[in-house]
Amino acid sequence: MKLGLSPNSNTILSSSTLSPPPSLPPISFSYISFPFSHSLPFHYKGGERLICCAQNFDHKTEPIVPTYLMASEHESQQLNRNLYPNLEPYATGFLKVSDIHTIYWEKSGNPSGHPVVFIHGGPGGGTSPSNRRFFDPDFYQIILFDQRGAGKSTPHACLEENTTWDLIDDIEKLREHLEIPEWQVFGGSWGSTLALAYSQSHPDKVTGMILRGIFLLRKKEIDWFYEGGAAALFPDVWESFRDLIPENERGCFVDAYRKRLNSDDIETQYAAARAWTKWEMMTAHLLPNEDNIKKGDDDFFSLAFARIENHYFVNKGFFPTDSFLLDGVDKIRHINAVIVQGRYDVCCPMMSAWDLHKAWAEADFRVVPDAGHSANEPGVAAELVAANEKLKNLIKNKGN
Repeated sequence: MKLGLSPNSNTILSSSTLSPPPSLPPISFSYISFPFSHSLPFHYKGGERLICCAQNFDHKTEPIVPTYLMASEHESQQLNRNLYPNLEPYATGFLKVSDIHTIYWEKSGNPSGHPVVFIHGGPGGGTSPSNRRFFDPDFYQIILFDQRGAGKSTPHACLEENTTWDLIDDIEKLREHLEIPEWQVFGGSWGSTLALAYSQSHPDKVTGMILRGIFLLRKKEIDWFYEGGAAALFPDVWESFRDLIPENERGCFVDAYRKRLNSDDIETQYAAARAWTKWEMMTAHLLPNEDNIKKGDDDFFSLAFARIENHYFVNKGFFPTDSFLLDGVDKIRHINAVIVQGRYDVCCPMMSAWDLHKAWAEADFRVVPDAGHSANEPGVAAELVAANEKLKNLIKNKGN
């Protein structure tokens, strides 16, 4: 493949020859042109890599799709990739899920639409109004909720009775409370972890899955981000995270931060929470995002985010084995799913998404070549919207 810049320097040009099945002759492509902020993802389906190329000399030519590609693949190029307008919830509430915890929930979109539950990241990150924009509000009944200790849920930043299995039970309690027979599951980062764990526990309640920024909560993933691996890419940012901890405690930063995040002194907790949160917020985008970075200065947000994340990571996600989620893929193999991964995701590097793709070749795997971790980066957001559109069309066609 040859790569180069177009004259206006806003697009990438490539030329390639793609080998089709043996029964068909080779197909040669000329140039593909696409904006950096909305570049086409590499698309893997069943282990094959498909690249759609097009002439774009006059910026009018439509992409050329090889004729032997599945019709659904051609259709995917026509899917909406634009975020939907902001909308307000039509119903909100609180659900008491234990003697200690009460979780916040909301519904927006179409009250009679197909239910989809948004599972936020962190853990401890909470939901935000922008999370509603990935879904067609005319088709979907959009359910958001804050996990134990996060967002509007109470008690704030509480670690007691806060495990993956408690959260899975909460999702089921919420589904039953809202009288929803089954729903689509959407989760990114830690949300992908919990979405996988929930779906493997209750596969009969899941109509489809969309996962982003895959995090399997394995030791090598925790070590990469919190024990110095990602520091190779962000040495300047890493120093602030590192220097809060004395040299004699740097053998395990996760344990050292645990000590401070659970200190009897609230100011010690806040200082550790700010450093922990800023490290993640400053590495979550391919290009720095000031609004995201400012979250690290919010003590209310940071305390829940850092304490709950650290609690889950120290306890290895409360999973019995390091490969627990990969080992459970057979339970969900039949579910229509789309996996979206930023190529340059530093927080949840692509090795985990690739491992999941290799174990679950039936899932549609899309790699955004010019994105990092955040769901709000243009290329990732576009693919998430398109993934929801794809599952929407499958549901519509199933009803015909």
